[in-house]
Amino acid sequence: MTDALELDTLWQDFHRVVNMTSQELAAWLRISDADEETEPLPDQAGTPTGQHVLAILQKRRTDLTGDDIRTMYDVVDTVTDEADLENEPEPEQTRRRHQLMTIGHDPLRP
Repeated sequence: MTDALELDTLWQDFHRVVNMTSQELAAWLRISDADEETEPLPDQAGTPTGQHVLAILQKRRTDLTGDDIRTMYDVVDTVTDEADLENEPEPEQTRRRHQLMTIGHDPLRP
């Protein structure tokens, strides 16, 4: 299990890299999953990881589970590894931006 200091650091890192609010993320998950004929139910929209990030954003630190902590580490690692979009062609930047947005990170935000 994660000790208190490590959990504090993870909590801060997670909320630093997840720069979309829970409302923005929920809206993005619905938009990204919709197609011309159907739109998923709000609680079923998006990827499982995106849904899990949304659930974590709505929790207090004291309510985190081991699964939440693993997801938080994965999100921090993914955003840290993938967030630099400056030197890629525009279509690739857009695709990657949308992928990062499904886990709550918009790389165009400061």
